[in-house]
This record gives sequence, C-alpha cells and structure tokens, in this order.
Amino acid sequence: MWNNFKAAPDTALVTLLAVLLIAVLFKGLVGRLNILLGVVVGYLYACARGQVDFSAIGKAAWVGLPHFHTPQVDFSILPMFIPVVLVLVAENVGHVKSVAQMTGRDYDGQMGTALFADGLGTAIAGFGGGSGTTTYGENIGVMAATKVYSTAAYWCAAGFAFLLSLCPKFGAIINTIPAGVLGGVTTLLYGMIGMIGVRIWAENKVNFDKPINVMTAAIVMIIGIADFTFAIQGVSFNGIAIGTIVVLVAYHGLKAIGKATGTIAKDDPDVL
Repeated sequence: MWNNFKAAPDTALVTLLAVLLIAVLFKGLVGRLNILLGVVVGYLYACARGQVDFSAIGKAAWVGLPHFHTPQVDFSILPMFIPVVLVLVAENVGHVKSVAQMTGRDYDGQMGTALFADGLGTAIAGFGGGSGTTTYGENIGVMAATKVYSTAAYWCAAGFAFLLSLCPKFGAIINTIPAGVLGGVTTLLYGMIGMIGVRIWAENKVNFDKPINVMTAAIVMIIGIADFTFAIQGVSFNGIAIGTIVVLVAYHGLKAIGKATGTIAKDDPDVL
C-alpha cells in the first residue's frame, strides 16, 4: 500500500481527498458511491498527469478465457503453506466478525459455513491453477464506507465480475489504474478495516489494563503495520501471516503461563 502511495503521492492524495469529500458533500447514491467516484477522479487526474499507459488496451481481445492449467503436486513445499491457511482462516473469521459488528447481527453460527465456502473456493481455484481465495478486506472496507450490506448486491457484483473476467480488454483497462490511485483508496479501505477491529474491542469492553491483552495487541499491531517479513528456504511470509501466528502463540501461551503460575485468575473475565 505504501509503495503504491509513494509511487505517485500527488495522485494518491487527490484520490483520497476525492473519496472523503464526495462522502461528506453528497447524500444518497452519490455519497454511497464515494469510493468508486473517488477512483474515477484520481484516474482522470492521473491521465492528465500522463501517468496512464493505454497501449495494452488496444492489444487485448474483447472476449477470452482464463489460462487454465493443472496443478503440480510438490509435497516438499506443503509445510510452507500452513501459515497461509492460518492467515486465510484468521482473515475470514475477522471479516465475519466485522460484518456482524457493522450490521448489528450475530453471525457466529455461520462462521463454519464461511470457512467451508472459503476452503472450497480455494480448492476449486487450485485445480484450475489459481491462487487461494479469501473474502478480501477491501470488500469489508467498501461495506463499511457505503453502508450497503445487501447480499443481493454482492450476488449481482459477483455476476458482473464473472462476466467481465471473460473480457480481456476490460482487464487491460483495470490494469491501467496507476499505483497512486490504488495507494490513495486502499489507505482508506485498510484503515477502515483496522478501525472496525478497534470498534469490536471497544464495544466488547476489552480490558487493556491487563498486560496480556495490551501486549499481545501491541505486538501484533506493529507486526502488521510495519509488515514484518520472514523467509524460510526462499518462501517469504508477510506481516499478516506472522501476526496471525504470533497472536495465537503469544496470547494463549502467556495466558497458560499466567494461569499456571497464579498471576492470572482462572476465572478472570477480563482475559478473553
């Protein structure tokens, strides 16, 4: 995100300001489309600045299919993907919790369904040579910004996305969106995801006077923000993967030690 922002900071700022101003200057549909319209404003600004390369659009076909290929099994690298699975699980659970918080509904009973669907999607994508699927934080950020939670809207969006994926020319147009525009809009979207997490903490009255709570949250927050990286045999793990592992190991490990030594009461309500 930061790399995109600093690639063209002026374009990123114009995009971000457009998204913010449209949200507060307009009501109704226009106000709810502030992210899309802000991207359009940023894109037009980038065009005026000569930051957009249109050459690939003319070369792309109107209709085309993805390049499918069968997967190649290599069990030697299988352990390297375990942290990736943990990231997808943590991200999906977090997104379900975020949607529940935004809509005021309890979706804990559908958590298993969400994880199953995510895993099934990843398996299907893998058989076609695709990458792992997830619910994507950008979608949650858009929901938070637009206040549109209708499943019908997302069914329609999915249908349009499927149809547009069969048009390489449209894909070429999307690929012309410069880094600065993406940097500006994702600054807001990812930030809103983080604020939803803070809201969950606040509304569930998480006691940050407890060292185990505040220390775990602090460490994981910095790992994620600073995007810590760690590589094993050429396979790199980013801040999300590392943070997911750290929060599970650190929190439950410290809680077990505290309860074993008596520094944390076994029925302490302020320790999750």
